[in-house]
Amino acid sequence: MANVIDSIRRELKEKADEKTRISGERFFKEEVKIYGLKSAATEQIAKDYYKTISDKSKDVVFDLCEELWRSGYLEESGIACIWSFNVHRQYKSGDMKLFERWVDKYVRNWAACDTLCNHSVGTLVEMYPDKIADLKRWAKSKNLWMRRASAVSLIIPARKGLFPDDIFEIAETLLMDEEDMVRKGYGWMLKAASQAYQQKVFGFVMRHKAVMPRTALRYAIEKMPKDLKAAAMTK
Repeated sequence: MANVIDSIRRELKEKADEKTRISGERFFKEEVKIYGLKSAATEQIAKDYYKTISDKSKDVVFDLCEELWRSGYLEESGIACIWSFNVHRQYKSGDMKLFERWVDKYVRNWAACDTLCNHSVGTLVEMYPDKIADLKRWAKSKNLWMRRASAVSLIIPARKGLFPDDIFEIAETLLMDEEDMVRKGYGWMLKAASQAYQQKVFGFVMRHKAVMPRTALRYAIEKMPKDLKAAAMTK
């Protein structure tokens, strides 16, 4: 299957654009490796080449994803995230260990973190709710991307009104995190949860607003009515 990866890399290089690469780099504080494709073009490549492996087992797809992750290129990690979600109907509980390793070993920016966790990890947690225990452990990791992952993996479940107690527990763990990317991550998680549990999220913010980083607070209240926003922002 190595020829599939080789073909993908050739096409990425052929379609790369220098202006897009330079523009893309501006979205990240971290140093990133980018070919220079817009997300729609990368997604189309992922779709086109997945057709050639759609009959393969989940393990084969995961092995190909591993090879893509290993390159360190943003576009390749994006394809890996799409492919790993494509086989979500085959997920088993033990796949959480693989996703954890990918986050810990390969994720070095918010785009890779969020794309993998919003879809693949979040879906697995919905399928196997006991895996939230792993997210709670990630929230205490020394790796900032693991900590962000613990929150952003619950974005889509939060929008569905799932796991509110676990969401608040993770938010408590991350409350005073020193990393801006982690603060934004758990703030986003709370904003998503506010769609189903606005008063509970508001109550959480009000209890902690004296110490809650403003970045996280602003994210959490973004979807709330003006009066609640004003109360939350008042010192």
